[in-house]
Amino acid sequence: MNDLKKKMNRHLSLRSGNPVLSSKTFSNTNLSDNQMTIEGTVNKTAISLLLLVGTGYFTFDVINPVLLVGCGIGGFVTAIITVFKKQWAPITVPIYASLEGAMLGGISYMYNSLYNGIVTNAILLTLAILFSLLIAYRSGYIKPTENFKLGVFAATGGIAIVYFINFIMSFFGSGISIININNSSPLSIGFSLVVVIIASLNLVLDFDFIEEGAEKGAPKYMEWYGAFGLLVTLIWLYLEILRLLAKLNSRK
Repeated sequence: MNDLKKKMNRHLSLRSGNPVLSSKTFSNTNLSDNQMTIEGTVNKTAISLLLLVGTGYFTFDVINPVLLVGCGIGGFVTAIITVFKKQWAPITVPIYASLEGAMLGGISYMYNSLYNGIVTNAILLTLAILFSLLIAYRSGYIKPTENFKLGVFAATGGIAIVYFINFIMSFFGSGISIININNSSPLSIGFSLVVVIIASLNLVLDFDFIEEGAEKGAPKYMEWYGAFGLLVTLIWLYLEILRLLAKLNSRK
């Protein structure tokens, strides 16, 4: 059994650029007869998305900074707990989806108040990218080779560093201009387009990771964890599409 786990960990190395679906995801899991399946993960993902959209709907017209910050912090803490306590995923992932949905509802309202209809377009684009890449992955048109995985992983890390630097600079009243949604220069739009592409490619690696976990017989609770990883990528993709559309609309 230990040899099987070691083999599985090696095979899953760098399967996803998503930090919650890393090469060590399965290192502390126990294989059992009650195993993870792709269908189960799809169902858990659907439940999580329904919770996210549901809470987002109720907070869409609520402008309350305390609520947004509170839900954001709560979602972050819940995500950290999920990463380190994967066995708790059946409980923590629905909580995470609900908190993030509440936060996204407020953020979406603010974007929509600036550019009417932008939220609907962002949701449709996110879903279109999700299903298009899923079809391309299942049909074999996109194959996540090791070089592909390394490239996406490196690009994702680079983007994370840029955003972290911008976060630090914000405390000093500054920031990286190409990230600002009010910057509609070709360079800024090009940067957002690249980020959207990288976020989209992370979905391919997430599909591959989930499929491999099911093939290798991960525990049943990992269905929730796989849904969690996919949800993290989808939230990132949606926010980046909102940012890109806002920049494009500001040029009109």
